[in-house]
Amino acid sequence: FEKDKSIREISRTTGHARDTVAKYVKQEDFSLPKPVKHKRRSKTDLYRDQVREWLIADESAPRKQRHTATCVYRRLKKQAAANNKLFEVSDRAIRDLVAQLRRERGQQKQASLPLLHPAGEAQVDFGTTCFCEKGIYYEGRHLALTLPHSDAKFTQLFKGENFECLAQGLKNIFQHIGYVPTVIRFDNMSTAVKAIKAQGEREVTDNFRRLQCHYGFDSNFCNPASGHEKGSVENYVGYSRRNYFVPVPQMDDLKTYNRELLKTCDEELEREHYKHEKLVWQLFEDDKNRMNPLPRYDFEVCRYVLVRTNQYGLVKFLSNSYSTAGSMARQEVTLKLDAYYVTVLDDKMQPVVTHKRLYGKNKESMIWGPYLDVLAQRPTALKYSGFFQGLAEPVRQFLGNCDLDGKKQVLKVVAQTCREDGLDRSVNALSDAVKMAPKDADALISAYAFVLNKPGQIPKNDVPDYVPELKAYPLDFTPYAKLMGGAACSSK
Repeated sequence: FEKDKSIREISRTTGHARDTVAKYVKQEDFSLPKPVKHKRRSKTDLYRDQVREWLIADESAPRKQRHTATCVYRRLKKQAAANNKLFEVSDRAIRDLVAQLRRERGQQKQASLPLLHPAGEAQVDFGTTCFCEKGIYYEGRHLALTLPHSDAKFTQLFKGENFECLAQGLKNIFQHIGYVPTVIRFDNMSTAVKAIKAQGEREVTDNFRRLQCHYGFDSNFCNPASGHEKGSVENYVGYSRRNYFVPVPQMDDLKTYNRELLKTCDEELEREHYKHEKLVWQLFEDDKNRMNPLPRYDFEVCRYVLVRTNQYGLVKFLSNSYSTAGSMARQEVTLKLDAYYVTVLDDKMQPVVTHKRLYGKNKESMIWGPYLDVLAQRPTALKYSGFFQGLAEPVRQFLGNCDLDGKKQVLKVVAQTCREDGLDRSVNALSDAVKMAPKDADALISAYAFVLNKPGQIPKNDVPDYVPELKAYPLDFTPYAKLMGGAACSSK
């Protein structure tokens, strides 16, 4: 057209209709038009009203008992079969329908807001991790702490998720890095939160408040069912499980393992930050500059619980039973609990016996040392006790052949040693004494005392070169032997 050709000529040359050519000749705005989405009929239209009705009813149901897209699909399919109708809608189509109807109802997921992470603030959470300690399998928990500003991350492994595990894990990490975060974000874990008030304020437990006051950090709790509000530590829970606890950790001592685990976490500080072009440890210095110093006094991670023993001197705590002493039946005692141990205290708050803390349900820990005095008074019960069954076979045979008085004497001596040196050393010494083939209980007690108090070897002393060497003096016992009517002998 700009070359003075007519619309008819352009139409003939291009093959387009004259009206089309005329339209574009007159058009002045060639901006790209907005795409128009044409709505097509779908097989799901038949079920739209029914699904909408179910989703509306869900709004008054408990959150965890509402229809999922899969549940809607199965229910529609079952309903069609009951009515002898053909159901030709795919699972994917029903998922799209449910998502669309939820958007219409304003139920779609809200987008997460990109938040800033001030230096010195931390996030904490627990994750599930299995491990083996001394061949025993535990379904444990690992405590994860992250500092989102620098992306520095630390973790500790425990057998449970109680307050003592939380406090011990935080204490270990604080002491390792040498500082305390100013603010720590938690979810609404029962070990920290007692109740959520009307305005969203948290009523924290007494133990957690003491932990806060001692270390001087502020707590910030997520909204209920909003784990994404601490996304940094949520991601780290899975990352640490996949990278630190695969294969399933095998260890002899959990405390030692946790100390080495913190060193492994330190190695992660050498990586480059995922967003900033700096190493994590460099940004971690910013965190340290904002964090609080460690308190002057060490925080003792424990709590005290008053319980009552039964007729066997056993106490029950959280469905698990612990032994006390034979003289403590049917009375109140105090338990001192930490993340690893349970210590039984008497009425003067003195320790009676310490157990490894049991995790799980309906388990029992029996330490026979404090019961040996009672066994010494009732030697006929020895054969039927767990203490007797735990002894080596030669020891059981020897004690089984002793009379009642002999058993009493042996048990009294072992009980005394147990109070002073512990049950393991006492039992091991008893086994060594039996190997010396004593003839009776008195001989066993003498051998037992010898094993416990073996004379040590006197080491040779180095003497200066100028000290003359003393030659051995030969001894001749021949005259004495003749007087005794024996053979002559000599010794050098």
